[in-house]
Amino acid sequence: MTPEQFLEFARPLPEPMLLVTGQGQILAANPAFTRLFGLDQQPLQAKTLFEIATDSAEKIKQYLRACSGSRDLVLGSLTFSFHPEKTCVYRCEGAVIRPWSPESPALISLRLKPQESASRRFTLLNQKINELAKEIRQRKRAEEERAQLLIQEQQARAEAERLNRLKDEFLSTISHELRTPLNAILGWAQILRTSKVDEVRMHRVLETIERNARSQAQLVEDLLDISRIIAGKIRLNVQTIVPVSMIEAAIETVQPAADAKHIRLQSVLDPAAGPVLGDSERLQQIVWNLLSNAIKFTPKGGRVQVCLQRINSHIEIIVSDTGQGISPDFLPYVFDRFRQADGSITRSFGGLGLGLAIVRQLVELHGGTVHAESPGEGQGATFTVKLPVIAVGATSSGSDSDRVHPAVGGTVEFGSSPRLDGLRLLIVDDDADMRELLAYTLEACGAEVIAAASAAEAIAILTASAASIHLLISDIGMPDEDGYRLLRRIRALPTEQGGRIPAVALTAYARTQDRTAALLAGFQSHLAKPVEPAELVAVVANLAGRIEGAS
Repeated sequence: MTPEQFLEFARPLPEPMLLVTGQGQILAANPAFTRLFGLDQQPLQAKTLFEIATDSAEKIKQYLRACSGSRDLVLGSLTFSFHPEKTCVYRCEGAVIRPWSPESPALISLRLKPQESASRRFTLLNQKINELAKEIRQRKRAEEERAQLLIQEQQARAEAERLNRLKDEFLSTISHELRTPLNAILGWAQILRTSKVDEVRMHRVLETIERNARSQAQLVEDLLDISRIIAGKIRLNVQTIVPVSMIEAAIETVQPAADAKHIRLQSVLDPAAGPVLGDSERLQQIVWNLLSNAIKFTPKGGRVQVCLQRINSHIEIIVSDTGQGISPDFLPYVFDRFRQADGSITRSFGGLGLGLAIVRQLVELHGGTVHAESPGEGQGATFTVKLPVIAVGATSSGSDSDRVHPAVGGTVEFGSSPRLDGLRLLIVDDDADMRELLAYTLEACGAEVIAAASAAEAIAILTASAASIHLLISDIGMPDEDGYRLLRRIRALPTEQGGRIPAVALTAYARTQDRTAALLAGFQSHLAKPVEPAELVAVVANLAGRIEGAS
């Protein structure tokens, strides 16, 4: 094979190729090789393999001898230098084209293929190891995340099951607490309707009915309070309060309950403590709830003590008892809503588990704190309320400090209500029993009452009445047309047909937003059911300008 024949064969091949003699003389190189070295054919043909390879001469000679003496492909490696700064190791495939003979030297074809260096192989190996380690870490992280998600899902499921259990327990409890007084009310009502009882028994029965009705009203009030607190819609009538009078009013309210169980109710009140800034009704509710709770869980013959003292810039109201106490396990949850130490059907004490939750929320609304302590079950409990003191020169006075929260049960005698003689009143309520009760209450005070069962009937009475009607008392929630729409229709009537008549909303919708909605709709007053008869008469007398006629 001549150099020309070699070039014709090797020119299209992508691998660098050389045609050399057995002594290393370069006879021809294909374009791939000349591009690699940046040389032309003529300069290369004037060189030897020993000049372009950086290996030792002995290694090159040994490889050429091996190629010359073998009829098979001989593998080897040579290092070439393209320029002083760059060398590259190539794997060589040497094949003899013309074996060596005495007459003519051997011709050897060399095909070069790049061979990665050890450092390059090490780098690639490291990359593979790093990639593998990264994948392992990612898989491990994914497994940990899956395990964490599984734990969270299990916790969420357990929490949901716990909440469902608490909800079921609460619904069972509220059903029990509402049905128990209802049973006494309905039972005695049926007995009174079907049997004759003496005057003494009649008095006791009516007291029982009233007591159980008030118990139900208090449960509803507690639910409304906690609803307002959760919604953030509870309002405080803030004023300067003297704590002593507020605490004494609460003690006076719970005294009958303490006397009934022969519990000593002691008070140690510092008259110099205070004043504080807050809502008198709500602060009294706090003390009343704590005292009621202490009396409920203290056995007969026990002791309940309330202390008031000033500590630096705050006052402390401390209510302690010698009662049942609180277990260490339940103590952290004593102020939680709907939580009771004993929620079973065999529990010894009633209630919804809302009183202490309301206490904590009301105390915090006043910028204070409350905490509970108990050595353990059967060793009593102590509740401490801390409220900030305000620096003022004098405290407000008047009857505000003696007000009682509606849930407490302070009442006004119906017999001392103002007279309503000469007043014609229109009451609108879809409940027949409620209409009868309202009519009897108002007529007992001298008023003339006209009752309507619907908004349409009320409009018909107003427009057809020959004599003027002085005041309207209307329910809000009624079928077909509610009280708001009724009042809008009335306000559209001419004045002579009652368009400007004073109106009172008497409704079971007792939230703050319900009261606001009623006043914005045009009602002059809002009363929540159940309403005290004396309160209803007082509101009517006030709107009719009859307060001065009170007896």
